[in-house]
Amino acid sequence: MRALGEFEQLILWAILRVGADAYGVPIGREIEERSGRDVSPGALYTALGRMEERGLVESWTESGDEARSGRPRRYYRLTPVAAQELEASRARLAAMSEGVIDALREIAG
Repeated sequence: MRALGEFEQLILWAILRVGADAYGVPIGREIEERSGRDVSPGALYTALGRMEERGLVESWTESGDEARSGRPRRYYRLTPVAAQELEASRARLAAMSEGVIDALREIAG
């Protein structure tokens, strides 16, 4: 499996944070609030579709209710493969950054 990209990682972390209510709007909002990165719905749904094809997320649709004007909503959750890849990515970044954060801060000012 290829390494996770930054946007994919942000999506996976957001799905974990949002939990059982992980559908497009709160996933995008979580990414925007925590990373400061603007997320267009098109980019988010395209990435989620590709991630589902790769076996990183699973989705299901629940029928709408009156509050949503009867529109169905697609929810997402991580697969075990995604959890393993995300943890491996986090561990690689932690290993690479260990012991150099002070130097990084000094360079950044």
